[in-house]
Amino acid sequence: MTLLDNDQFLAELVKMFQRSRTSGVVSITMKRYDGRTKPRPRKGSAAAEQSLHAHPAEYKCLFRARCRSAKISTVVNAKDVNKFQLAYASVLKANMDGLKKRRANVGKKAATGRAMKAE
Repeated sequence: MTLLDNDQFLAELVKMFQRSRTSGVVSITMKRYDGRTKPRPRKGSAAAEQSLHAHPAEYKCLFRARCRSAKISTVVNAKDVNKFQLAYASVLKANMDGLKKRRANVGKKAATGRAMKAE
């Protein structure tokens, strides 16, 4: 997995969307990131007691994207969240045109089934 800076991540994300336009999936995840790169120590050890009370001064946000076998990620600092969120939203809006439309009859069957049960 390649760790990129925020602008490079968005540029690569656009390329991933273009590669998957006809067929394929781009999976994007985001989660809170405390800067930890090593696993937490087991309970009962001295290191576990120290790490239990140590909280980071500022949490970050980890974004990951995957398209086929290509994986990219970036870490967004709390002070850069607003700027990144605007750029990220514009990338998503620009590349949402390749979505498949949902069938309408699937929803109608479920709605008529509920109406019959109510009577």
